[in-house]
Amino acid sequence: MQGGSSGIGYGLKYQARCIADVKADTDHTSFITGTLSLKEENEVHLIRLSSGGTELICEGLFSHPNEIWDLASCPYDQRIFSTVFSSGESYGAAVWQIPELYGQLNSPQLERIAVLDAHACKIKCVLWWPSGRHDKLVSIDDENLFLWSLDSSRKASQVISKESAGMLHYLSGGAWDPHDVNAVASTCEWSIQFWDLRTMKKTNSIEHAHVRNADYDTKKKHILVTAEDESGICIWDLRMPKVPIKELPGHTHWTWTVKCNPEYGLILSAGTDSSVNLWSASTSSSDDLTSESPIESPTRRVDPLLNSYSDYEDSVYGLAWSSREPSIFASLSYDGRVVVESVKPYLSKK
Repeated sequence: MQGGSSGIGYGLKYQARCIADVKADTDHTSFITGTLSLKEENEVHLIRLSSGGTELICEGLFSHPNEIWDLASCPYDQRIFSTVFSSGESYGAAVWQIPELYGQLNSPQLERIAVLDAHACKIKCVLWWPSGRHDKLVSIDDENLFLWSLDSSRKASQVISKESAGMLHYLSGGAWDPHDVNAVASTCEWSIQFWDLRTMKKTNSIEHAHVRNADYDTKKKHILVTAEDESGICIWDLRMPKVPIKELPGHTHWTWTVKCNPEYGLILSAGTDSSVNLWSASTSSSDDLTSESPIESPTRRVDPLLNSYSDYEDSVYGLAWSSREPSIFASLSYDGRVVVESVKPYLSKK
């Protein structure tokens, strides 16, 4: 189903590719996003949906010294977030704190509370454990995983352990298992790798080509969704990882990112075809699947595509579901356009 947008828009001044839900803000539907300008001073925008749900309000506008390639909000403190940034050929990562009196829109300075400075390769992402307060961070670069301890009150971070993914692997990102504080998945060109953070050793891997992004289902254990350049979207039950339990066609060009919505059994995907797709992702657990027909499960006669939001003018790299209002999501296209949509019109079609 093709559809335009009835969403609420917000424009950034520069190009951008990352947006995150501010999960720790339980009073408002809030998102945080950052820009990617090569020549100008970059910005971080804290955006809140108005109480009437009719407009996006800039709660805070902050200068950021470098191009922002990854941004993640701390799940237990709404004023803390992390960025991965670049300056020329060098990459860095840091944890920032928004000043308390940020209501004045006069670009107050962010406070840098930790620098993740142990990387020698291009940094891809910083991961926070999504399920509660935790004093550890994971950062991933082209070749390595790092586990950090973070003490935000003392403004200190320290590497606990590091492990290489191996010479044949070029890491593209990762996801932290919300059901297991010691389990992280990393993605690379030819596989998905699973790590035990206590030993920093690989526990398993799924050989699958061109995996670009992954997201865990926060309600169903063992369920992982992946976005892949050429083959679209795969839903995996990690107890039987030889084949996906469901496949979705994805996008007409690269599928860049996927986000699960366990509340309604939905998946959002975005890609370089300038569209966002909303999928019905209802899956049986592996206990309900017959072992004789694992290949057959991906092909369902019911069209899983509930809607395609196609009125973007550039590639869409950023997606975020609202934790506070699970029927609402934000998307971010490369031209700096944020759109917030409600999926309520499509819930009855599942």
